[in-house]
Amino acid sequence: MENGKKYPQLINTVNNNPSTITPKIYVLTISDRSYSGTREDLGGPAVIASIQQLTGWEITSSAIVPDETKQISDKLIEWTDSYHANLILTTGGTGLSARDVTPEATLKVIDRQVPGIIEAIRSSSLKITPYSMLSRAIAGTRQQCLIINLPGNPKAAHETLTVIAPVLPHALEIMSITTNPNDQHSRLPYTNQK
Repeated sequence: MENGKKYPQLINTVNNNPSTITPKIYVLTISDRSYSGTREDLGGPAVIASIQQLTGWEITSSAIVPDETKQISDKLIEWTDSYHANLILTTGGTGLSARDVTPEATLKVIDRQVPGIIEAIRSSSLKITPYSMLSRAIAGTRQQCLIINLPGNPKAAHETLTVIAPVLPHALEIMSITTNPNDQHSRLPYTNQK
């Protein structure tokens, strides 16, 4: 697939405005065993199915890399800089194992962190399992791309996407604005007028 397909009149549930974006979405599985072929990749296909189910968006491309900081960073840079990705979802490598280096690789390439996304994920996930507090996942931006680390467990990845899917259209729309954001922003900041 060259580009993601636009979901007809996708409603941004944050502000109930139709989304005008056709995002390029990439899914990166980070797993030594899946990369080597000794274990089937379940995380990547689960993320793809979840994002399609929750948003109606198609995935532009997906790949598997080992738990190696440079290979992860290189793929994130390639997709943002060469292919102009709007959204990259990584799955795996966010725990406490010595080989879990996805957050470090992501930090090397992002320009700004978006901590609210991970705060919302952890808050929601703590209601399901106390182990969610062990996640080191991060979210951030590089150019006009939002990069979000998701768990490697397919069920946990779906639960995570359920939390953040409602804000993704708005986030990607705002990031796609190249002129003055106030000229095109569908929801101006709250002002307390008396």
